[in-house]
Amino acid sequence: MKKILINKLLKYIKNNTDYKDEKLSEIEYGLVSIYLTISKLIIIITISIILNILKEALIFLLLFNILRTFAFGLHATKSWVCLLSSTIMFVGIPFLSKYLIISDIPKMIILGLGLILIFKNSPADTKKRPIVKKKRRIFFKLTSTLLVLIYSVLCFLIKYNFLINCLIFSIILENILISPTVYKIFKMPYNNYINFLKTHPNFAE
Repeated sequence: MKKILINKLLKYIKNNTDYKDEKLSEIEYGLVSIYLTISKLIIIITISIILNILKEALIFLLLFNILRTFAFGLHATKSWVCLLSSTIMFVGIPFLSKYLIISDIPKMIILGLGLILIFKNSPADTKKRPIVKKKRRIFFKLTSTLLVLIYSVLCFLIKYNFLINCLIFSIILENILISPTVYKIFKMPYNNYINFLKTHPNFAE
């Protein structure tokens, strides 16, 4: 279904534009991402409704994806792995967050480490989407670090335990996805912009 739909869209775009193969590859990547995102959302929302945690799942999705927008991180190489892992994370974590209580000392340790690691490792790019320009990397690093700082402060200002847990788990999950160790475990290249610049020596950062 996915291949048929995307191939039809690509064929239509190719027939109605003068885009070259490189541009068409970028469009194909975008179409695949959109398709997978919609598919994941439908499944996650359906399961969340069944478990009566739709509101909680949407809150966690929002908080996590705000942070991921700037810190980036690992992507699954296979669509079924992405679908399975996303469903487990975006249904399991909100469900757990409804009942879990984290005391102040563990909370401070988690948030402190989260802030250090996000500054150290973000943004973590991928082979398909290397963050080539230095100014963009600096912007994403500072923005993601600021977001973690804001999330951390909110954890001590608000009283809604579920929301506190969502903020904490957003930081934990994002730090896992940008970790060089996790990239290595899944045999994915890290700091992909370096390889890009090596193969494109005339590219101006």
